[in-house]
Amino acid sequence: MLEKSGQIGLVEYDAIDAARFRSEVKGSGRPAIFHGLVAGWPVVAAGKVSPQALADYLRRFDRGRPVGAMLGPPRIDGRFSYNDDLTGFNFKRQSVKISGAMDYLLSIAGEERPPAFAIQSAQVWETLPGFEAENVLPLLPADVEPRVWIGNRVTVAAHHDPSENIACVVAGRRRFTLFPPEQIANLYVGPFERTPAGTTISLVDFDVPDFERFPGFAEAMAAAIEVDLEPGDALYIPYMWWHHVRSLEPVNMLVNFWWKAPPPSKDHPMDALMHAMLTVRDLPEAYRSAWKAHFDHYVFEAHGPAGAHLPEAQRGVLGALDPDKVKALRDALQNGLDRR
Repeated sequence: MLEKSGQIGLVEYDAIDAARFRSEVKGSGRPAIFHGLVAGWPVVAAGKVSPQALADYLRRFDRGRPVGAMLGPPRIDGRFSYNDDLTGFNFKRQSVKISGAMDYLLSIAGEERPPAFAIQSAQVWETLPGFEAENVLPLLPADVEPRVWIGNRVTVAAHHDPSENIACVVAGRRRFTLFPPEQIANLYVGPFERTPAGTTISLVDFDVPDFERFPGFAEAMAAAIEVDLEPGDALYIPYMWWHHVRSLEPVNMLVNFWWKAPPPSKDHPMDALMHAMLTVRDLPEAYRSAWKAHFDHYVFEAHGPAGAHLPEAQRGVLGALDPDKVKALRDALQNGLDRR
């Protein structure tokens, strides 16, 4: 049942099933906490026994497939980010095997200031086959693939994903700081061309924010939602919401599930954003205002469906997009690019 409404935009559940998730939460644009949702998972039980028991449990499924990991020196205090001049990063990437990674984490767990280490977004079906059969998320279809995130006390900078997300805390505690999409300007995002893991990140150090350099961050924090999750808890992160994630224990594990509504085509909205940067952003202000009106009308349908006044058979690309219309739009775009 719905237990309470905490901060604005955040809801908390003590119990939820797939039907209620679909009707009340999925696609709502509001984050939600599900207390104890996966507390019955065997991997959660193993993690509560000890980090060694967690490692032993994962070893049962490990097929030795290499996965990507991030390794940073002790001086970064677990905060993965850029180097000082934004020409690179303050960590190195390497390939590891999950069993070996767990052994490494256990070996450094007692150090006062260990290196920062994290496996990020390892695909379960490839790396830990069979894990998903014992640790089932009841809210989503079985074809939504789980991914694992394992590390020590590390901080992942605020970023967004072009997907909806359920993040399940398996071992250790995690602190999430969430921001709605409209706070993007106040998070001071790094370069598009160089990102730690494929998505842009905030440059702000949340531990010691530089308000002279990033004055709008105070406004972002006023709109932020901060939550601490225990093992067995899960968090719904809506599509494109920014989230800063801090792992709080020497050994931490999270399993997440990404999905999104199927688009009318396989094209990605980021392609349109980058093309608009190329074609619209640097126009004179009056031209940009005119194009903004067109985007609001045709793309965001600020005044309702743009083709509503036309007979349905004559709406063309202003109506529902079928495969033929998608192809026509893509061909027109490609022809325009070819003429440059």
